[in-house]
Order: sequence, then structure tokens, then C-alpha cells
Amino acid sequence: MPELAFFSGTMDCGKSTLALQIQHNRSARGLMGMIFTRNDRAGQGRLSSRLGLVTDAIEADERFDFHAHLVRHLTAGGRVDYVIADEAQFLSPAQVDQLARVVDDLGIDVFAFGITTDFRTRLFPGSQRLIELADRVEVLQVEALCWCGARATHNARTVGGRMVVEGAQVVVGDVGARADVGYEVLCRRHHRRRLTAAAAGAGPLSPDVPPADGRPPRLGGTAPGGPA
Repeated sequence: MPELAFFSGTMDCGKSTLALQIQHNRSARGLMGMIFTRNDRAGQGRLSSRLGLVTDAIEADERFDFHAHLVRHLTAGGRVDYVIADEAQFLSPAQVDQLARVVDDLGIDVFAFGITTDFRTRLFPGSQRLIELADRVEVLQVEALCWCGARATHNARTVGGRMVVEGAQVVVGDVGARADVGYEVLCRRHHRRRLTAAAAGAGPLSPDVPPADGRPPRLGGTAPGGPA
């Protein structure tokens, strides 16, 4: 039976890499897929991984109708065996409903990939709707790491290396970006304390921000382990 599957995790945990792997494995068996994305780090119409892999994709903006697009393609004689939707957190709830219709009405597997919560730990509307509708929700097992070495569970937005908790929900950036606005993955403890790698390495901790586990923080650098 076709299914709507949602693969989730923090930034830097390999979601886009898995999407590209699924594309490779299925196309190698003669299956034909259609890939969608929005706001990818590599630019419009691209699905990219931090490992350096990249492929062309259809940019699905806020006005895009997945079900209508697939119906037009199939009616014109095209073939689609599966759909990949990356950066699915940016989709509207109505667009997630369209993906569910692609599964139910057209009999096509849909694999959606996205982060679950934003930099404020609030659910993205698209991710929330996917959790509500998906036949299968999987948290990726490749663990991104906080600067302290613990499992990273939250996405932090940074400005000049310092965590911020205000601003628009969607601001395109990347983990470890050298731009003014970037992102960092943190464990819950350090997200609650707004303690990024830069803040931890800036000097002695203030008395109201004790170090985790009673140990001195690991100074400087980005999250150990590199990109997923």
C-alpha cells in the first residue's frame, strides 16, 4: 500500500542525505520519482546535502498545489512512482493535505523530510500537519551533537554566534554559516540556557548559567562530528 512517510530530526542530522539516497536507490531500480523542495540552502530548484550531494528539484512555493501538479503530469502521459518532498516544515497544512491526497487518490508513495520545531521550539505548521496525517513518522537515527557532546534535540538561531528567540519563523540559513544569521543544534539544556558554542567559549560562565554535568564546557568550534 502506498504511504505518506515523514522523516524528521534536527538540522544537521542527514535528512536531505537520506532523501537523496532514497532517490538513488529507487531510480536505480527503474522507478521514476518527482522531487520537491522549498528554501534549500543551495538555492531555488535544488535539493542539497551537506555532504556535497545535490540534485534538481521543483521549487514548491506557498501557492504550489502538489495534487494538481501530479494530476496534470499523469494526465499528460507522465509517470511518477514516488514523490520526495524535502524541507517539508515550510509547507502549509493545506499542502500537506495535498500530499496525503497524492497517496490516497493517486496511489503514489510520498516521502517527506523536515525539521519538526523552529528556533523557538514551536512546531512548524507543516510538520504538525504531517505528524497528524502521516502513515509513518520516523525520527532519524543519525544524531547531531550539541557543542557539549550530548545529543542535539533543538535548533537554535544565532546572530553573531549568540542565540536569539525572536524574529520571523522562517529565515533561511545553515548550520555553521559564517553569515550574521546562522543556526546551531543544541541539546535541550543548552537551548534553554541559550548557551551556544560561541557563548560557551567567550569566557567564564555567569553564575546563573552553570555548566552541564558539572564539567567545564568544551570551548569554541562547531558541533563535533561535522555535518551529517
